[in-house]
Amino acid sequence: MNRASKNLLEGAVTLLVGSALWLFTGDVEVPVVTLTKVGVVLMCVGGAQTAWGLYRAARRPA
Repeated sequence: MNRASKNLLEGAVTLLVGSALWLFTGDVEVPVVTLTKVGVVLMCVGGAQTAWGLYRAARRPA
């Protein structure tokens, strides 16, 4: 597995976990953080990582 596909896979998984947290943890109370906000941050990180993987895949020599 090359680095571009690894970034794509990690980014997609992070994006899915973040969206699950954002959608389904609105009623859960944790003392330190708000899980919906953690979900939004994970979605941003996952989206950036997926975009980086797409960029690396496009820049790979043919």
